[in-house]
Amino acid sequence: MGKQLIQTHQFANGLTLITETMEGVQSAAFSIMVPGGSIYDEPHRRGTASILSDLITRGAGPYNSQQLSCALDDLGVQRHEGASSAHITFSGATLAGNLGDTLKIYGEILKAPHLPKDQFDASRAGTAQALLSVEDDPRQKAMVELKRRTFPAPWGLPSDGELADLEQITIKDVQAQYESCFHPNETIIGIAGKIDFEEVKQLIEEIFGDWEFRAGREEPDLVPEAEKIFFTEQESTQSHIGIAYDAVPYGHPDYYAAWAAVGILSGGMSSRLFTEVREKRGLCYTVSASLTGMPGLGRVLCYAGTTTERAQETLDVTLQELVRVGEGIEESELERCKARAKSSLIMSQESSSSRASSIARDWYYLKQVTTLDQISEEIQQLTTKRVLDYIHTYPATNFTVLTIGPQPLEVPSDIS
Repeated sequence: MGKQLIQTHQFANGLTLITETMEGVQSAAFSIMVPGGSIYDEPHRRGTASILSDLITRGAGPYNSQQLSCALDDLGVQRHEGASSAHITFSGATLAGNLGDTLKIYGEILKAPHLPKDQFDASRAGTAQALLSVEDDPRQKAMVELKRRTFPAPWGLPSDGELADLEQITIKDVQAQYESCFHPNETIIGIAGKIDFEEVKQLIEEIFGDWEFRAGREEPDLVPEAEKIFFTEQESTQSHIGIAYDAVPYGHPDYYAAWAAVGILSGGMSSRLFTEVREKRGLCYTVSASLTGMPGLGRVLCYAGTTTERAQETLDVTLQELVRVGEGIEESELERCKARAKSSLIMSQESSSSRASSIARDWYYLKQVTTLDQISEEIQQLTTKRVLDYIHTYPATNFTVLTIGPQPLEVPSDIS
């Protein structure tokens, strides 16, 4: 893959910088992860982090909302900000020569936001619109509800919050969230592209060195869901099926074996689920599985969308395929997974945005950065025996099943 130059530095106030120098590009990208995500929303105020992630960019330091947007546009910054479970993340990419001026603006956003009261309603309305859009998309709703029920609260709760809570949230709640969560300690800044580490380190010191250390909030207690089978009635000619089961988390020694197992199930048009559930039997119009998780906890999440008449058979066959993969896998299936991974790694190597996000995320989960060469080596060392050993150690069982449609489905008792 080529030698990667990854360097890290922790400043006196607890801020962590991770950089990757990429000589072959002309861009520079950043990912700033602030520990203020939705898990820190107060009960009955779910959605505060989402509102804050929008309101915080509506003016900061010497800029009003329009001036701030224009300043970033003038620098050619392609940007995004939003709340996830653990963080409010600010990401962007621009020409390498514009990185310094861009980060100075983000210094104002993080340290001196206006949080204007007169724009609070607009930010709250944007969060409401995002939540309403989920209600209009059954597939997305199915996965949101599946995550709610397979991950312990508050990690499994929607990062945009709850519609029923939004009207209770006030500008004071948002201000309090900012005051309690925005601090340099535990904040991670990942920067990748055509950069010099020493110059970037000095730049970050100049911008954020006066950001005062503040005691952070503790992560809230986890509340697991006791039930395993859920049904939401919806008058429709379609049914939406969500299935979840245990897997290992990111950073686990068997993580790449878990990735391969899921890739064999759902990694393209030659995968098990696509071939057996959709192509051979024509049971559904879409079926997929993905490996996801939170710190210390992993899950495989599956989705199938089908007609009401074929919903029960779709559920039965999908569960059978999830279990059957433990009976054996072909060498060709694993090789296809490796080929897809190689393509993904090559594309990631050429994207400063992808690398900035990856190195910041790795630091959060692992407190170190996994290089592309290390990932490639892990994947190349996978064998069918190793993948099967993983599947037998962590079999598809103890399923959480959620269905949305006109009638409930029956989960076979011998595999539920």
